[in-house]
Amino acid sequence: MAHIKRRHMNLIVYLLIMLATLPVQANEWSGTVVGISDGDTLTVLNGQKRQVKIRMTEIDAPESKQAFGTQSKKSLSDLCFKKSVIVNDQGTDRYKRTLGRVKCDGIDANAEQVRHGMAWAYRQYLKDPAIAALEDVAKSARVGLWSEDNPTPPWEFRHGKKTAKQKPKADILASSGDSCGEKRTCKQMSSCSEANHYLNDCGLSRLDRDHDGVPCESLCR
Repeated sequence: MAHIKRRHMNLIVYLLIMLATLPVQANEWSGTVVGISDGDTLTVLNGQKRQVKIRMTEIDAPESKQAFGTQSKKSLSDLCFKKSVIVNDQGTDRYKRTLGRVKCDGIDANAEQVRHGMAWAYRQYLKDPAIAALEDVAKSARVGLWSEDNPTPPWEFRHGKKTAKQKPKADILASSGDSCGEKRTCKQMSSCSEANHYLNDCGLSRLDRDHDGVPCESLCR
C-alpha cells in the first residue's frame, strides 16, 4: 500500500511540474465595440468602463487612403460595431495599443477580414497558419482587395514603396493628360482604384449613390 501511495504522489508531483511548465495563456476579457478606426483597429469598452484601442493581430488592413481602405473599415464595422466581444489580449505595441485576436459575437474577426479579402495575412507576425490559408483562398477567388491585379500591401504603402508593376500616380496622370479626365459613370471606370480617385480627388459624388463612402459597388464590393 505504501508503495502504491508513493507512486500516486510521484504522479501528482509530475503532473504539477508539467502544468507549471506549460506556456501561460493570453489573458481574455470581454467588452463592447464602441469605435472602428480602420480595417484592423477598433475600440472596446471593457468591464471597467474604460475604452481600450485594439490592434488586431496577424492581419494588416489597407490604409484609409488605399484602395479598399474604406471597404475594409466598413467590413469590420459590420462584423463588430456595437457587438459583444472577447479579446485575446497579447500585450501592447509601441503605440500603447492592445494587441489581440478578437471574437465579435463568437466570430473570429481577424480571420473574417482576411477571408473576405479585406486584409492581408501579416506574415511578418503570423502565428496561425489558418490566416495564411484564408488569404490564399481569397486571393484565388479574387474577392475584396484581390480583385485588383496588383494590390499594394499596407506595410509597403506606409513606407512609400511601390510594387514593381504599379505605376506611380504621377505617371498615370501624365499619361491621361488630365487628373480627372472625362469619365462620369461607374461603367466607364476600369478599376476600384480609379473609381476611388474620381470620388475622392475629383468630387464625382454620383459614383457613391448610397453615400457610404464606397464608389461603384460593382467594382468595389
